[in-house]
Amino acid sequence: MTIPFILASASPARRKLLQTMGIDPIVRHSNFDESQIQLTDTIALVQTLAQCKAEVVANEVNEGLILGCDSLLEVDTQSYGKPESPEEAIIRWQKMRGNSGVLYTGHALIDKTQNKQLLRCGITQVYFADVSDAEIKAYVASGEPLKCAGCFALEGKGGLFVEKLEGCHSNVIGLSLPLLREMLNELGYTVMDFWQ
Repeated sequence: MTIPFILASASPARRKLLQTMGIDPIVRHSNFDESQIQLTDTIALVQTLAQCKAEVVANEVNEGLILGCDSLLEVDTQSYGKPESPEEAIIRWQKMRGNSGVLYTGHALIDKTQNKQLLRCGITQVYFADVSDAEIKAYVASGEPLKCAGCFALEGKGGLFVEKLEGCHSNVIGLSLPLLREMLNELGYTVMDFWQ
């Protein structure tokens, strides 16, 4: 029997990461209102948001593994999701350039068959290049940073402005593949169980 693998996210980057590792997930966007959750601890916040997204979708299906994720970038003790405007993105990039931040991705994996749930957080240190005002304006004008937690896409144009990472590369894109493998193993599965 094949167990459905359901991604509780509309993120094309997360879907692509799963497909790269051989899993072609069923995509179900949770439409969860993130403003309902007000926590100051970044790890608790991303894990709670990931859990809420996964639970919304889990309540809509009868079987399968449901993966919810949420990412935030913390720079100088301030947590950032997606910027709300180009102006906000420019201000953020002015703070980020030549600086470093920590990208947190909460992972919630619900196994409907076993009635089990796991919560984890991937943590990656990101070092940003000292980019010019012109580079910031051009990058923001591309529209890419407005779609991403932390205001950059490592797998896109934003990768040009990241000097180095300490930790999991895929975590910065929105899903830690090594962490997911560990979570699957903890539930008694292997990644190969979900290969297409």
